[in-house]
Amino acid sequence: MVAKELRITGRVHEVGYRLFLLNKAEELLLERFTARNIVTEGKECVLVHVDGPEELVSRFVAFADSQYPPEAVVDSVEVRAYSGPVMSLDSFRQSFMVTQLTKLAQAGVSMLVKQDRTIEILESVKGDTALMLEKQDETIAVIKEEGEKTREVVKEESEKTREVVKEESEKTREVVRGEGHLTRDLMSVEGEKTREVVREVVRDESEKTRELIGSEGEKTRGVFKGTREEEIAWVKDEITDLKATLTRVKQKVGVE
Repeated sequence: MVAKELRITGRVHEVGYRLFLLNKAEELLLERFTARNIVTEGKECVLVHVDGPEELVSRFVAFADSQYPPEAVVDSVEVRAYSGPVMSLDSFRQSFMVTQLTKLAQAGVSMLVKQDRTIEILESVKGDTALMLEKQDETIAVIKEEGEKTREVVKEESEKTREVVKEESEKTREVVRGEGHLTRDLMSVEGEKTREVVREVVRDESEKTRELIGSEGEKTRGVFKGTREEEIAWVKDEITDLKATLTRVKQKVGVE
């Protein structure tokens, strides 16, 4: 017979580690087995004692050193000889089951307390929900009423706006028509003035031309009878110059 102590450290609490090892000990038909959750130097640890035939104990140690529960994270497995007493596997099983049932009962009581609190909260929320629904209905009614008022105001303002636009448009058309008449009248008056100025200029220049031609003709006949042809050419040049002057005058006053 041989006894061993195993210290398994890591994240090994509340992951079903002791039941995992108990099932293996029962499978190997070991008669003595214990496992406790302890804390060593601030680390989680499962302290295991096993006692039985050397071959069976060796197989258990090999299993514990290589196989872990799915949720466990093992940092190390230390194995050493043990000389103290070891509880029978049946006694450990009974003690373990009582402990688990106690924890289960405590958890159930805690769940019932939480359930009661949850029910209270739900009842409170139910009351708050009813109040919220009531206020929501009131809010909807207010919004609907304000919406109707807003639509009426918008409709009224739209009618006023259309009337103002219509009135201003009519005023604008009247102003445009008035300005059009004034423009036509002004253009007519200015045109008449321009034509009158042109006629005056033409009359004055024509009179001057006739006087100049007459004067120069007399001079030509009286003084230069022998050079009539030259004087006639000179008069023609003067007439040409006068025509050019008349043309510039017409252009100046804007008459073609």
